[in-house]
Amino acid sequence: MNDNVARHPGVAAESSHPEVHRKPEPVMFGFWVFLMSDLVLFAVLLATYATMSVHGVAGGPAPRDVTDLASAAIETALLLASSFTFGLASLAQKYEQDPRQTVRWLLVTAALGLAFLGLEARDFVRLVADGAVPQRSGFLSAHFTLLACHGLHVAAGLLWVGVLLMRMRVGRLQQVVRLRIMRLALFWHMLDIVWVAIVTVAFLFGAV
Repeated sequence: MNDNVARHPGVAAESSHPEVHRKPEPVMFGFWVFLMSDLVLFAVLLATYATMSVHGVAGGPAPRDVTDLASAAIETALLLASSFTFGLASLAQKYEQDPRQTVRWLLVTAALGLAFLGLEARDFVRLVADGAVPQRSGFLSAHFTLLACHGLHVAAGLLWVGVLLMRMRVGRLQQVVRLRIMRLALFWHMLDIVWVAIVTVAFLFGAV
């Protein structure tokens, strides 16, 4: 860890010199706008799910019939753990001169994300095997759409991690790579927040 360079307390953009932080500001602002628009998408999906879980069952499985709290708890633990390890990757790329620490934590994050997707895919297979397919009712359509949309976001995040890891194989950590890691960290943490909302609305309320 290099203590000779003053660091910004919250942003991993090398030193605390104002010019260093002024350059990425437009990029980070644009990414925040993208994240907010993505949150609006999930808010609409959650509202649709809440409505369909009451009025769209159509004689088919109700929320409590498709809720697996044990699986949801494991998936939540995996995703929260991945957010923690991504935080360690962010700290490593900020303070460590050796990029291998960042690479290690990104690999751990990717492994946890893959495990999350594997469990989610298993849940989908079980539902389909039980006849709870999306076309059976409006509620099941909303259920699959909400969870699949979040899963696709996690898959996109994993693809992004893979691209960054390949980019980091070329030379030392450059400013452009640091900014991409910062944006991916924001994206990944947003997925955690969305998942907590999904667990609360779709799994906890649905199981009651």
